[in-house]
Amino acid sequence: MSLNRIIILFSIMQCIYACKTQVDFDLNAPTKTQIDNPLTVSVSKLTIEDREIRYFLDGQKIGSGENMSLDIKNYRLGKHVLKVSIGKDDDVTSKEKVVVFLADKAPQVYSYKVINTYPHDRNAFTQGLEFYNNELFEGTGQNGASVLKKVDLKTGKTLQEKPLANKYFGEGITIFNNKIYQLTWQSNVGFIHDVNTFETEDTFNYNKSEEGWGLSHNETHLIKSDGTEKIWFLNPNNGQEEFYIEAYTNKRYVKDLNELEYVEGEIYANIWMKNAITIINPKNGTVKAIINLNGLTDLLDNKTIAQSQDKVLNGIAYNSETKKLYVTGKHWDKLFEIEIVK
Repeated sequence: MSLNRIIILFSIMQCIYACKTQVDFDLNAPTKTQIDNPLTVSVSKLTIEDREIRYFLDGQKIGSGENMSLDIKNYRLGKHVLKVSIGKDDDVTSKEKVVVFLADKAPQVYSYKVINTYPHDRNAFTQGLEFYNNELFEGTGQNGASVLKKVDLKTGKTLQEKPLANKYFGEGITIFNNKIYQLTWQSNVGFIHDVNTFETEDTFNYNKSEEGWGLSHNETHLIKSDGTEKIWFLNPNNGQEEFYIEAYTNKRYVKDLNELEYVEGEIYANIWMKNAITIINPKNGTVKAIINLNGLTDLLDNKTIAQSQDKVLNGIAYNSETKKLYVTGKHWDKLFEIEIVK
């Protein structure tokens, strides 16, 4: 190769290197922030000036320039991906950071008052509890013992029952548009039954949520927990997860969300292994309140069984016709009508 060609090639390489010079900088943003505060973002220690700076939150552009501030009070709580890109076209350097949005205030703590006590099947490993047309339905768990049933509230007797196959561990239930939706734990499948005959009409699979735990619904979606802090909203026509919220207080996330009930525009959720129910804002995941239900197990006849590791509070049913709230637990021998004391 001639000297001239070497010089030309070297010049081209220098040009390419100059045009693609690596930009270094620091992305400055909080790791956690309450939603009543604006999200303030900036870049510093920028090694090359006169570069276009753009900011993105969960893939959506939110601003530009060396610094910016974003009002986040209408965003959902939980983890968000913040990204800054410096440059344009194919010459862009990017950095990302996870920012957690927290509630703007601590949850209130409520107590309760027992209004009525009813018998409950102590053999029932309660996973889902729901009123529909003033009738009580229950879904139970454990392989070989999972059933869907209609129950007489006053006597605790089973009026109608459909067992699941032994390979399925039943979980939450809800009734929407005359269909009973029933989850399974780790089988990645949910069942759709006719509300009158209990005949299984269809199934659906989980694609994004980890497992099947609790189930409820609002006017448009099924609402599903998977044992984490996430609550998923499912299309009732095909069971597909369309979006989710994350349950957070002003300090941390609340995981192990289990049985769910949609009550007058709010999500009530059992916390697994805790004698507590969280009240969650379905729009952004704010834990608005916690109902402290300590003392309920003292009212059971089978206290020892109920206080063992897997025989815990689990079961929330709200009768929208009578405006009454009921709770029970796995293998509890009683079901309680309670009033929340704020």
